[in-house]
Amino acid sequence: MEFACSPCACVGSLRVLRLPPTGILERLDAGEVVIGDGGFVFALEKRGYVKAGPWTPEAAAEHPEAVRQLHREFLRAGSNVMQTFTFYASDDKLENRGNKLTFTGAQINEAACDLAREVANEGDALVAGGVSQTPSYLSCKSEKEVKATFKKQLDVFIKKNVDFLIAEYFEHVEEAVWAVEVLKETGKPVAASLCVGPEGDMHGVPPGECAVRLVKAGAQIVGVNCHFDPLTCVKTVKMMKEGVEKAGLKAHYMVQPLAYHTPDCNCQGFIDLPEFPFGLEPRILTRWDMHKYARDAYNAGIRFIGGCCGFEPYHIRAVAEELAPERGFLPAASEKHGTWGAGLEMHTKPWVRARARRDYWENLKPASGRPLCPSMSSPDGWGVTKGHADLLQQKEATTKDQLKQLFDRSKTH
Repeated sequence: MEFACSPCACVGSLRVLRLPPTGILERLDAGEVVIGDGGFVFALEKRGYVKAGPWTPEAAAEHPEAVRQLHREFLRAGSNVMQTFTFYASDDKLENRGNKLTFTGAQINEAACDLAREVANEGDALVAGGVSQTPSYLSCKSEKEVKATFKKQLDVFIKKNVDFLIAEYFEHVEEAVWAVEVLKETGKPVAASLCVGPEGDMHGVPPGECAVRLVKAGAQIVGVNCHFDPLTCVKTVKMMKEGVEKAGLKAHYMVQPLAYHTPDCNCQGFIDLPEFPFGLEPRILTRWDMHKYARDAYNAGIRFIGGCCGFEPYHIRAVAEELAPERGFLPAASEKHGTWGAGLEMHTKPWVRARARRDYWENLKPASGRPLCPSMSSPDGWGVTKGHADLLQQKEATTKDQLKQLFDRSKTH
């Protein structure tokens, strides 16, 4: 595979190249691997720019330097999609449960688009405008009302001329279909990504059927993101692919999982884990786990491969390094990372130099260092979804009485 390149550098036997700025569908149609970025809300929460709970992206307007830097780190690590930091940036979510902000939804979305475009232009990356599930849907608002929330964000994406659109993080395929129908009106390529596992969406619609509905609604790329670990997400996308092919339809496939091991999750995913969101670090995948994920995803026929919550730039670099033979180049960040630990050849301690080999890291079983900690957890599994009283939208802050009821209920689970 040959590409025209601007600045390039040699890393081992591969060159660090920049691809020509072709569109997302052109790249996927040509069989190229497209690497997404990581989980912005989790990464920026850890850095002090996002509040856990609302998980809203006002940092794009409040602290653009932080969002810009994270984009750059993912670009350097190998991402060639800069997804706008517009997760949960719909007006109904921005004002939900007392989340009063000094910036409007339009201002946040515009700032996010500008930052993504600025960094994308520094490399070969495309800009993807993203919408996600809404409190309006969970509160049983009408299809017209829910679609209106997407339309507001879409107006900004069109104004800023993003390269393609992603409807991501949907627990219910019905709402995802509504989002795709709105996004499709622009004529831009549309990707649709559900946060579901092998059991299907929160109403029990199987992954294969979910994918068929999304493709029929107009999505050219379908898959999953968030809620589950790479192993589970790749399995789910395989089920989607089987469903689409059985229906005689065609699509490209994407996967952007968590960077956490979640074998003990139920259909709600990691949100049900007792460790969510502040105690998940013992579950984090190593860079070597990411090599396996990237290869498994590629072998499953998935060509849009990225990450979601927990993914840091070094995780994406591992994905890019694993798929460097297929892509024909290494990411710029590989200049500071020897493949399979080769940089350890320069370490002063001989027993660490002895770890400068693939078979060591590929077969390592990392210890947790936490005596008496269990290897698995029992998910909460309250079983609430669309229409349940606990999920209804309210602009007022959650009251102490409402919290007490939840605290009391949690003791019984």
